Amino acid sequence: MDNEELREQLRQFVTERDWEQFHTQENLAKSISIEAAELLECFQWGQDAQSERIQEELADVLTYCLLLADKLDLNVNQIVAEKLKQTITKYPIDKAKGKSDKYDRL
Repeated sequence: MDNEELREQLRQFVTERDWEQFHTQENLAKSISIEAAELLECFQWGQDAQSERIQEELADVLTYCLLLADKLDLNVNQIVAEKLKQTITKYPIDKAKGKSDKYDRL
């Protein structure tokens, strides 16, 4: 399934339930944060999280991200590729390899 097919399935799911009214930009952004916290909760007491639960929470985060991108009429592949170009510039291999420092500390 490609990105557009998935987006269309999400649109249909939302439309069938009349949820567009709740999917404001603000609400979708809040939902991303809430679901990301639930993903983090999988690791609350250690690194041995259940992979099934991680997968479910990650799917929720990604779903809300796709819904927000759709609401904003953004091409997910394009915005990720553009951000990757910026990040490559901020973190050149010769300075960043094997380091976790923020770009302004390299």
